[in-house]
Amino acid sequence: MAVAARAVTTATLGAWLVKARPDGLLLDDLVESGFRGLTRRCVRPGYRADLIREGEPVLLWISGGDLRHPSGIYATGRTTGPARLMENELEMPLLLRAVAPVVLRAELLAQRGLSDLEVLRMPAGSNPSYLDTRQYATLQRAFPQVALR
Repeated sequence: MAVAARAVTTATLGAWLVKARPDGLLLDDLVESGFRGLTRRCVRPGYRADLIREGEPVLLWISGGDLRHPSGIYATGRTTGPARLMENELEMPLLLRAVAPVVLRAELLAQRGLSDLEVLRMPAGSNPSYLDTRQYATLQRAFPQVALR
């Protein structure tokens, strides 16, 4: 029996992308604090979670139809360790800072080389999603505010 090719590997990973719904967070407070209070996100167990290592780039995607906070990339940062079991849930530890201005879904769809992002093709997909090395490099060139400092 053939093994299906994996969407992401350690060699192809550009950045992790974790998703959150605005109603699942105290989004106004997080935006005001620059996302410093958000230090972990739940991830689905599986091969992707097994790939998470300390120091990898990570982006926070806010989804849903909130008019004040439309879908897009709101924060950038790094993982602070591998995924770990916390209170019976697998979590990705991370350190984030706000992206200003936010990179909206519509801007990504209009940008050559980014309209094929997994989060755009499969918005209901589970955490974590990812950008490959090409997509992450394209994102940083098109939207320098997401680049890590």
